[in-house]
Amino acid sequence: MRVMTLAGSPRFPSRSSVLLQYAREKLSALDIEVCHWHLQNFAPEDLLYARFNSPAIQTLVEQLEGADGLIIATPVYKASFAGALKTLLDLLPERALEKKIVLPLATGGTVAHMLAVDYALKPVLNALKAQEILHGVFADDSQIADYQHRPAFTPNLQQRLDTALETFWQALHRREFSVASPFTQQGAAYV
Repeated sequence: MRVMTLAGSPRFPSRSSVLLQYAREKLSALDIEVCHWHLQNFAPEDLLYARFNSPAIQTLVEQLEGADGLIIATPVYKASFAGALKTLLDLLPERALEKKIVLPLATGGTVAHMLAVDYALKPVLNALKAQEILHGVFADDSQIADYQHRPAFTPNLQQRLDTALETFWQALHRREFSVASPFTQQGAAYV
């Protein structure tokens, strides 16, 4: 099983990137292969000038095709997800998330931004034809301490992350079963 993580913050380290770091550690401990990407993997001019043929963009698309799931993390700015992340998502093929389980994570200065995942990010993920977009996790700045050195989460945030990752793991296994199910194979005869 293979999962990709995508850090959508233009800054590194960031609060949203430590959420992904935590997810990668948890999934790796379950023997899930995790491939990590962040905005710094892409030349700014490739994003700004929509260079679909950029080697980094092409590699991302190839790796995404082979992934079972995606965990995407973003900061919330001005009631929406990061603009640089939107620019990157715009460069993906129309069906880039087809047959993928997606878990969105977001951070913001206040809980007033909590709905940005539902009203801004999820519609874009839907447009990329994600098979299933799970209920995301939003963390306000007060729930992540010292993200630059030794990140620490409040107990409430850690519990919500663990629950979301458990749901993600279960969804990946449901997907794996449905792919291998004889009921989804073409030409199966009714007996």
